[in-house]
Amino acid sequence: MTVLTSLKQIRDKKGLTQVEVAYKANIAVRTYQNYEAGERIPNVHTALNLAKVLNCSVEELFPVIVPK
Repeated sequence: MTVLTSLKQIRDKKGLTQVEVAYKANIAVRTYQNYEAGERIPNVHTALNLAKVLNCSVEELFPVIVPK
């Protein structure tokens, strides 16, 4: 699962739009869209805010992929 699918799937499951999540996390909509698209990675503070807004853990939003 990539950042794109994790973030989007969790957001969709919560029934929220990108605009709603960005507003609640106090970030620009375009910035949030970049996170979902995998074009940017949020800093720790923003990742914690997103997890709070989406009521999940940071690890669920941004899973660590360990190479084999």
